[in-house]
Amino acid sequence: MAWMQSHGNFSHPEGKEGKVIIVSLYVDDLIFAGNDELMFVEFKHSIKHEFDMTNLGKMRYFLRLEVLQKSDGIFISQKKYALEVLNIFEMDKSNSVFNPIVPGCKLVKDEGGVKVDKTYYKQVVGSLMYLTATRPNLMFVVSIISRYMENPLELHLQIAKRVLQYLRGTIDFGIFYRKEGDDELVAYTDRDYAGDLEDRKSTSGYVFLLSSGAISWS
Repeated sequence: MAWMQSHGNFSHPEGKEGKVIIVSLYVDDLIFAGNDELMFVEFKHSIKHEFDMTNLGKMRYFLRLEVLQKSDGIFISQKKYALEVLNIFEMDKSNSVFNPIVPGCKLVKDEGGVKVDKTYYKQVVGSLMYLTATRPNLMFVVSIISRYMENPLELHLQIAKRVLQYLRGTIDFGIFYRKEGDDELVAYTDRDYAGDLEDRKSTSGYVFLLSSGAISWS
C-alpha cells in the first residue's frame, strides 16, 4: 500500500472494488476505519514500516470522545469530559433540570443588566461548545448564549448554568449508530421567522442522519 504527501485536500478515502479505508490524523494520534480487515492489516504494516507506532486496538477514547463499539452498533459520548466540566464550574452537585432552556425564553443584550466576568463566561460557553460534538440537543441553546461572549450579563450566565444543570441530569447521553440502521443519508431542516427580538433575524437549524444517528448538525 503506497502513500504520499498531499498538498491539497486533507481527506483521501482509499478504496478499490467497494473496499474502503478512511484515515484521520491529529498531531501524533491516528485512527482509521473501513470495511475490509485485510486492508487494515496492510495499512498497519505500511505505517509501522515508516514510523515508530503503537497499536492501541479498537478506538475507545479520542480527543475526549468516548467510543463504545458493540455488536449492534457504535455509541459515542463525552461523559468523562462532561463530568470534568461540571467539576470545574462547581456544578457537579447542582439540581438537574429537564430542559437546557425554558421554552419561549428570549435573550437580549440589555445594556442595563448586571455584567459578569467575561473570561469566566467564555470558559463556560467554550466548554459547552465542545460538548456539542456528541450532543445535538445542546446545539440550539449553546448557539444562543454564545452570541453574548463580549458583553455577558447575569441573565446570560444563568442560562449557561442551566445548561450545566441539564447536562448533569443527562450525563450518559450520546449518539448511537446502529449496525443495521438506514444507510441512506436523511436530512431535516427548520427555521423560525424574525425570531430575534433585537435585529429580527431568523434562526435556522439542520441535522443529517446516517445509520439512525446524527452525523452533522447546526
